[in-house]
Amino acid sequence: MDFATIVELLDSAVRLGTPLLLACLAGLFSERAGIFDIGLEGKMLMAAFFSGAVAAVTGSAWLGLMAGVGGALSLSLVHGMASITFRGNQLISGVAVNFLASGFTVLIAQSWFHQGGRTPQLSGSGRFEPITLPGAEAVKDVPVIGQLYDNLLSGHSILVYVAFAMVPLTWWVLFRTRFGLRLRAVGENPESVDTAGISVVRLRYTAVAITGVLSGLAGTYLATGLAAGFVKEMTAGRGYIALAALIFAKWRPVPALGATMLFGLLEAISNRYPNIDLGVVNLPIQFMQAVPYILTVIILAGFIGKAIPPRAGGQPYVKER
Repeated sequence: MDFATIVELLDSAVRLGTPLLLACLAGLFSERAGIFDIGLEGKMLMAAFFSGAVAAVTGSAWLGLMAGVGGALSLSLVHGMASITFRGNQLISGVAVNFLASGFTVLIAQSWFHQGGRTPQLSGSGRFEPITLPGAEAVKDVPVIGQLYDNLLSGHSILVYVAFAMVPLTWWVLFRTRFGLRLRAVGENPESVDTAGISVVRLRYTAVAITGVLSGLAGTYLATGLAAGFVKEMTAGRGYIALAALIFAKWRPVPALGATMLFGLLEAISNRYPNIDLGVVNLPIQFMQAVPYILTVIILAGFIGKAIPPRAGGQPYVKER
């Protein structure tokens, strides 16, 4: 394997890992506040549909982005009302969100576009086009550094750069601001936060709203950046893989970047090398496609160290009278 092939694999890993990274950070805010959210899959799917549909109709990827974030936010509000206001089971609410998005997107897509549950193909301004960074063309022939800058760092859509910028921003918000301190405290000991006169409900709704925005960006990227329109079930389990990456990262933003890029790299390898000959055994395409999901099971089973979730996670808060 030469250096150019390695760079291409890493470039594919970045593209494929971006929606996982955004969804992982979305789940990070929610779960740090004590709201378990397995409905990331549904939010991403809803965002992918509305962004693809609006971009197809208007020819504007930015209007599609607004619609996608709005669709994900609406499902976040549903999950927030069920989990925070009505103190329902958060896992069941998340499953309901996923089923709702799965059926709703196909039904509306077929009703609007009559293309078998998909949106029309996007092109031109309907998609987020790759951005060429300054000097990329000038240094592309420089060995190693030029190849990395031109082929790996440059040439991505704006949502990829937004996703990577969100990692240090999330770290700063959670660990260097008063809001982040209160958000983490709500996930660990909401009673003490309430005693200090801070609204637990407001903080948790804020976290759920942030989750909606980030998962909306993830879904929008799928439909208008990575692909060229919405297709049925296009999230393909990415919401669940993002949750596994979140557990793998132990609910921290910087390790979440590494975990999601690892999943992206595994998917890139499976796409490029359908069959891998190890000499003794030949790994078929089915195994390579299943590797990210196998790793997800390994992580969730606890084989990659012990991950301790926020102490008040999954528990509705009842204000003491």
